Amino acid sequence: MKILVIGSGGREHAIAWRLALEGHQVFCAPGNPGTALVATNLATTDYLGVEADLTVVGPEAPLVAGVVDPFRARGYPIVGPTQEAAQLEASKIYSKEFMRRVGIPTAAFVRVETTKDGLAALGKFEFPVVVKADGLAAGKGVVIATDRKEAEAAITSLGPRLVIEEFLEGEEVSFIVLGDGRNVVPLEATQDHKAVGDGDTGPNTGGMGAYCDGRILSASQTGKILDTVIEPAVRATGFTGFLYAGLMMTAAGPKVLEFNVRLGDPEAQVLMHRLDDDFAGTLMSAAQGNLKTDRLRWKREPSVCVVMAAAGYPGQVRTGDAITGIGTSGAQVFQAGTRVGPRGLETAGGRVLGVTASGADLASAVANAYAGVERIHFDGMHYRRDIAKKGLGRWEQAGR
Repeated sequence: MKILVIGSGGREHAIAWRLALEGHQVFCAPGNPGTALVATNLATTDYLGVEADLTVVGPEAPLVAGVVDPFRARGYPIVGPTQEAAQLEASKIYSKEFMRRVGIPTAAFVRVETTKDGLAALGKFEFPVVVKADGLAAGKGVVIATDRKEAEAAITSLGPRLVIEEFLEGEEVSFIVLGDGRNVVPLEATQDHKAVGDGDTGPNTGGMGAYCDGRILSASQTGKILDTVIEPAVRATGFTGFLYAGLMMTAAGPKVLEFNVRLGDPEAQVLMHRLDDDFAGTLMSAAQGNLKTDRLRWKREPSVCVVMAAAGYPGQVRTGDAITGIGTSGAQVFQAGTRVGPRGLETAGGRVLGVTASGADLASAVANAYAGVERIHFDGMHYRRDIAKKGLGRWEQAGR
């Protein structure tokens, strides 16, 4: 097949890499230097004008802008939700009120439209409390405030339209499904690492790493998520494409922290690395409204992705630093914030590379990913050194 992948980040590199591995002719618009290694980059936003059998939309912005709708109107196969369904990610307020209306378990919350109302609403919550910007924020519009001073600062910086909600305790899990409007096929569960620093310290980012391991969720937990979260959401929206439920596995069961309407990043990197099935065929059947399977095959070996970030990220980012060592890293390196400059490959964004590796067990996968990281260099680079370490400790203690 000829397949168009819309986007330019690490997620899109991972999708294009997987589809090219299956033998398909892949185009990326606009792509990046990494996608150019496995696909043909196109400098166009006329996506309808690209002669492709299937189109896959990577990032949230074009989905929220309604890129899918004209494809559907013309009967062109495309993977992604309609503009209306994309409101699940476009607006935190819309999403939370949707969950309350449909009966999907989530944290208690209030919506506020002004800074004054936000400050007044703090009296309804104990600390820590979660403050969320209403619109798209590239994964950085959430602050977990430990006291009133931090909460007031978050309300002032993220407002005025906000969701303020209770802080949930438990294990965080990313649960993604591919839907055709009626049916879904779940992907393996993953765990993202949002905070910039080790031990989940510092401000939230778009994601500093992730891992995919078949032990993250039990069969019964997966079933409950499908029954109480995914099925009600798909039934209410006729959702097509990738529906991402960011979950907290609390003592009372799974509760939704957020919905996204696309593959996560860096979750896509570990998922594409670990998948052992016909990805393109599954995407096409979903785009045609006729999913032909309810289960995908996965490699037994876990996969780990460590994000290497540029100087200053997630604040003001420095760009233009030369990148070396990718070719000798021994890992699969997915490029995100990169460009080709006078000195060759250089940094061009906050999250620069997703260094991804697998191993016979999770400990080996972690070791292999970090071995790859150690062989790569660019000035100002930083990364978390504890990706998947929490999972390692939990399973070692449990003897699994």
